[in-house]
Amino acid sequence: MLRNANARMMVRGVAAARALEVVPGALRGGAVRTKSAVSSDDAHEPLLERLRHKMQKDIVELPEYKARSNLGAFLDFKAGGTASGALHPIAPPNPPASGYQNVLAPEQIRTSLDAAMATFHLHVESRIASLCGQGYYTIGPRGEEMLGSIGYALDPHADAMALHYRHLSVSVLRQLRLGRKLEDIVLDRARGHVISKLDPVTGGVHCAIGTAKGESTNALGGGDYVVTSTLASQCPPAVGRALGFSMADTILKPDTSVKPVSFVTVGDGSIHNAHFLSAFNLARHARFRNTKCPVVFGVSDNGLSISYPTDGYADYLFSKYSSPPQGALSTGSRAIADRDGVPVFKANGCDMLDVYDKTLQAASYSRKYSAPSLILYQELTRRFGHAATDRQHAYLDADAVDRMAESDVVASGIVQAAEQWNALTYSEARDRFVEIGEMVREGYDVAAEEPKITTREEMMERVSQPMVPVPQLPAEKLISNGRLLQPKPEKGAKRAKREVMRKHMTRVISEVMDADPKVVYIGEDVEHGGYYLVTDGLAKKFPGRVVDFPPDETTLLGAAMGFSQVGLVPIIEIPYSKYLDCGADMFYELAISNWLTNQQCPNGMVVRIQGFDLGVFGGNFHTHNMISHIPPGVDVLCYSNGQDYVRGFRNAVEQARNGRVVVFVDCTNLLNLRHLHGKDRGWETTYPAEDEVMSFNDVRQFGDKGKHLIVSHGNGVVTALRARQALVEQKLIGHESEVDIVDSPYISDVPDGLRRSLATGNYESVLFADICKEGPGSNTLSSTVMALKKDDLLPAKWNFVAAPRTYNPLGNTVTFLNEQDIIASFEKTIA
Repeated sequence: MLRNANARMMVRGVAAARALEVVPGALRGGAVRTKSAVSSDDAHEPLLERLRHKMQKDIVELPEYKARSNLGAFLDFKAGGTASGALHPIAPPNPPASGYQNVLAPEQIRTSLDAAMATFHLHVESRIASLCGQGYYTIGPRGEEMLGSIGYALDPHADAMALHYRHLSVSVLRQLRLGRKLEDIVLDRARGHVISKLDPVTGGVHCAIGTAKGESTNALGGGDYVVTSTLASQCPPAVGRALGFSMADTILKPDTSVKPVSFVTVGDGSIHNAHFLSAFNLARHARFRNTKCPVVFGVSDNGLSISYPTDGYADYLFSKYSSPPQGALSTGSRAIADRDGVPVFKANGCDMLDVYDKTLQAASYSRKYSAPSLILYQELTRRFGHAATDRQHAYLDADAVDRMAESDVVASGIVQAAEQWNALTYSEARDRFVEIGEMVREGYDVAAEEPKITTREEMMERVSQPMVPVPQLPAEKLISNGRLLQPKPEKGAKRAKREVMRKHMTRVISEVMDADPKVVYIGEDVEHGGYYLVTDGLAKKFPGRVVDFPPDETTLLGAAMGFSQVGLVPIIEIPYSKYLDCGADMFYELAISNWLTNQQCPNGMVVRIQGFDLGVFGGNFHTHNMISHIPPGVDVLCYSNGQDYVRGFRNAVEQARNGRVVVFVDCTNLLNLRHLHGKDRGWETTYPAEDEVMSFNDVRQFGDKGKHLIVSHGNGVVTALRARQALVEQKLIGHESEVDIVDSPYISDVPDGLRRSLATGNYESVLFADICKEGPGSNTLSSTVMALKKDDLLPAKWNFVAAPRTYNPLGNTVTFLNEQDIIASFEKTIA
């Protein structure tokens, strides 16, 4: 990339550029063009280059640009040039008083500097691109470039890594260790900043740290995982991966020589966030119970959470934990006594050797003892504010802003490498700095010309993994023409045992776990059978694969995400539907992952949500009937009977294996329901044959000759069937056959089976009966109605009824959808 000596003037400093009247960025093929020559070649220049010319007066005023020019001038001076102005003195970081236990080789020091320089240049060019209207993400390293040597403390193949957005240099170094060229790395990162569709991480929808699948990820959970912008949300999945390593090792028996660790970083502001606190607490809890959990938390402390001063709170928060006793790692004794917490290591975040040394110690501890550790990167000074939109002068005085901007950690690292470790000369550092700067600049020029997302279809296609096709059930399996769900066998025929829905649920979970050792079941109180006995006996049958977690839905869902990433297929039980609210943000994180990573990192799993709808126990908090959380990328089902539940669950696990997130909403009233009318045992069913699978698009139909239709799901189906009988008794209809009922369990979309039923044109009226509450954000059938109306599939007469928009009292069912609600709405519809 470095064409000739003239090219160096580009980054050496403003004075050198002014001397030749060089337009910054006007270097191509080794030629220096002056301002007067620029206009004639504009047509041949990349768009971003032309915009740089136009915005030059504003660009040179950017603090990041000034800092880069100053660093270039400093390196030019140290390499034997002449200072064009006053230079700030640059000192190397002070080594720790106890020295280094582990040191970097000269080549490793040079590569660490490459990662730091590239990260710094990428940030400067991101600000320039943003100023030119071509860049959309301006959060950068902000003085944390020298953390890149963390990448040498971790195994690039075996260890998992999820990085805070300031820690790009770690990802850069790791990719270099895996053999990627720096030119390719910076081009890919530039693509993220300018939202090119060719960005291998997100495919043009965000600027996220991480790598494309296959570059640093493996089937057993190692890799550089993509992190969203949600504060500390990377922490619960990181602990999940750590917990999942040992489970996957036992189940999958991989041929590996290195015990993996899960490494995750946050800033000092993020440690206040519930995601971090929940994850750290789960890791400590695992340590307390002597459960294997090799996770390393890295916390970088620069004293500010945007404008909020953290004032060393990170050090205070972790001060009650102590580092392992001296020599513990070398002697092989336990570093800390059992149940004694998480050891804390502290490093100077400006010192690449101390960063490497302390991170290696922390990772070695976690690797050896399969236990959590934490490393605190201190003595960091934030430069340039949090992002381009950060108004530092609103909360810091001008002198403080200037002092922070002058704190050049990259220059300090170069001085350390050149003067203390003789890893390179200043001439070599200067040339490499210029070369990488031009490399980054060219990367932005290329990326800005690449295509961007332009259609909604592109955004829709990547929301979920493709649905796995399943065999179509024969129509007779999904139509019940009598008053019962399943006709009773004729006299003399062999009678298969009929069971309530709960028994079938337990049996199908056992079935899928028998069939696939990768399937695991996690939740709260699930080892003894759960709150509704759905997992009764499964922990004994599948030791180590039915696992209790403490009552925290954030870490439960995050752990499931981590389990999925290490190759397992988790089934997660949320004890009561209201409790999903407690882990809602993590639920959205696992849902968005497939979309965010352009389908590269799905989180296939099945989530069982219990305690839904009709019941008298626990009041509103255990009989919740709102479905507020259905983000894109999630399949939600609510079955009415045991037979269809089994068929649908088989399909759900198959979809989860392929990366889809499938949620089952289980109505409490149905679990042990035997009778539909009187004592008819009409809701008990036989267990379906093993080849019977129900797709998401299948619906069950009660009757197929009627002129009116009621559509519902879950407990609403039972309510509708009873209401249909009452309609006859009240002489509103002559016979039950006049009203068909469609059980439509797929509630996150409109199933094809429902569309086909309506497309026949046989129905004079349609009533949609939703067991959820009326109103926005509460129910699902209202969106189904609008989708069908949009497609002109509804008759002239249609109506909608749902539970009232209030909360559910203890010991009372007055607020749930009931038969009278359906009868009154039906009468109004046909009137």
